[in-house]
Amino acid sequence: MAVQGRHVVISGGGSGVGAALARAMADAGARVTILGRRAEPLEAVGRETGAQALRCDVTDAGAVQAALATAREAHGPVFAAIANAGAARSAPFRAMTGADLEAMLAVNLGGTVNLWQAALPDMQEEGRLIAIASTAGLKGYPYVAGYVAAKHAVVGLVRALAAELAASPVTVNAICPGFVETPMLAHSVANIMDKTGMDEAAARAALMASNPQKRFIETDEIAEAALWLMRRGARSVTGHALPISGGEI
Repeated sequence: MAVQGRHVVISGGGSGVGAALARAMADAGARVTILGRRAEPLEAVGRETGAQALRCDVTDAGAVQAALATAREAHGPVFAAIANAGAARSAPFRAMTGADLEAMLAVNLGGTVNLWQAALPDMQEEGRLIAIASTAGLKGYPYVAGYVAAKHAVVGLVRALAAELAASPVTVNAICPGFVETPMLAHSVANIMDKTGMDEAAARAALMASNPQKRFIETDEIAEAALWLMRRGARSVTGHALPISGGEI
């Protein structure tokens, strides 16, 4: 297997896509470290998968550096760093504050930068940098301008860093899912219900309508895509933003 015996670090590893990534990597034989701010869900995933669970705020570069130093003591140098931690805030553009925008950039873009800068020195012979971005990094959606701007920035970072590292054995890619069946989706559904008066079924249908397959993406689909990007056969795939969207993009 591509990750057998190798160290994979995943931010936002306590739930949703991050937890699915941790399970898939552990099942494939990787030595897994998961990072997150909330101890209880992070430790639960750690117990389930055998991953090392470390509390860490990815917006704090020093904290990320310290966490990876601890991770290396247990699992050795990092082979792959998956920047999955993210957040979305919904508001009309006119109501969005500077603090709202800064918060979106800090976790979605800054968290990716911090993790990759901490992990990249380990990747002298081979390495994988993967961002879990979003279709919001490839198109616009209403009422989440700050989130869309941050995810577009992540895709731009991927393309720039891939070009910078093209002569090295490190690849840099983004996975861009549409709406995924996660706690973040549940929050979006609740927000629609609150703002529009829709019931849950109608709110879910409104979000699902953007996917031509008329379904939400499942977390295992994203994990499998990440595993493929780590295979030696994907060594020439770099600077790519891979939509997992049922044909939306």
